[in-house]
Amino acid sequence: MRYSGFQIIKEALTGHRGWRPQWRDPDPQPEYDYVIIGGGGHGLATAYYLARTFGQSRIAVLEKGWIGGGNVGRNTTIVRSNYMLDGNLPFYEFSLRLWEGLEQELNYNVMMSQRGVLNLMHSDTQRDDYIRRGNAMILNGADAELLDQKQVLDRYPFLNVNNARFPVMGGLLQPRAGTARHDAVAWGYARAADALGVDILQNCEVTGFRIENGRCRGVDTSRGFIGAKKVGACVAGASSTVMARAGMRLPIESHVLQAFVTEGLKPVLPGVITFGAGHFYCSQSDKGGLVFGANLDGYNSYAQRGNLPTVEDVMEEAIAMFPMLCRARLLRSWGGVMDMSMDGSPIIDRTDIDGLYFNGGWCYGGFKATPASGFAYAHLLATDTPHETATAFRLNRFETGHMIDEKGEGNQPNLH
Repeated sequence: MRYSGFQIIKEALTGHRGWRPQWRDPDPQPEYDYVIIGGGGHGLATAYYLARTFGQSRIAVLEKGWIGGGNVGRNTTIVRSNYMLDGNLPFYEFSLRLWEGLEQELNYNVMMSQRGVLNLMHSDTQRDDYIRRGNAMILNGADAELLDQKQVLDRYPFLNVNNARFPVMGGLLQPRAGTARHDAVAWGYARAADALGVDILQNCEVTGFRIENGRCRGVDTSRGFIGAKKVGACVAGASSTVMARAGMRLPIESHVLQAFVTEGLKPVLPGVITFGAGHFYCSQSDKGGLVFGANLDGYNSYAQRGNLPTVEDVMEEAIAMFPMLCRARLLRSWGGVMDMSMDGSPIIDRTDIDGLYFNGGWCYGGFKATPASGFAYAHLLATDTPHETATAFRLNRFETGHMIDEKGEGNQPNLH
């Protein structure tokens, strides 16, 4: 079924009897050409592009829970490409361009809203840094505008600009950036992949790898052994535990990142805005809630919950930027498990085990990277060569010293 306004009208007039499940619930086959471990946005996008762009078949996606139940549904939905370094910027700009046509390609409403992302600046040094970053963005085909204080206030008149510990001097704006609905992205890719013959196997947890003579022959799962010519892992915060079953120790730490949403409010925040004197970011959802987050909790954990000191720190930054938020009531909070790599940038590469591939270490960048990650990973799986925008995301960069340290924090995962 192709979704359209006419289809909605037709179903409304006929008692909604024509809607069908968005994807099948098949039984596992004994063997596939490609097995993708992880049914989040990256895994589903990989399967979709393998089938759609690279013409591959006999593909399975294994998800230990249900589609949309992992990190893809536990983030703050921001989509942007306002990076500076050569290893990151072309990749994320490629991703943003895929986002811009994603709804038409998938025939699915992922609620992509290009409302702009504004990074506030509070010092002369930060202004110079934003000028460099903005110029790098423009040179790589992205969009960027440097706003002065008046231009910022025209967009956000409620900001605490002058009577603040960190006065707002202006900001760096990327107009094409914005937000999308996280779980709808997973559903859209799942539906499109299923229509191309991909088997989506829910409640199918990988418990081990069959490795013979240095080659991965398949995976043991809670639903039995599944053979595969190529196995690709992309399991977000569970990367270290899953790859340990193949005898691999990754240059990654797992940390909790908390997010929050307020009660529904009337429209008050036209775009996405970030606090330049900390790491606070905020947007308003289509349901009216203000969605925001800040820094990691700072300690290693696989728990999808955070601690109160971090909550206090997040709220302090929120009130410093938006004094009006002190009157809003918090509706809920949650935690996502982040794969923090040593330099804060991701990994898309072959492993030393023949037939086994790895995609992970996305830190804060996982959701916004979904389309490009899937495309680049599918390119790697199909051709055994890295995509042109992902050539820097190799595992051996930590050995050779070719780090992609976007934040300039060094090899400190808890600081990225």
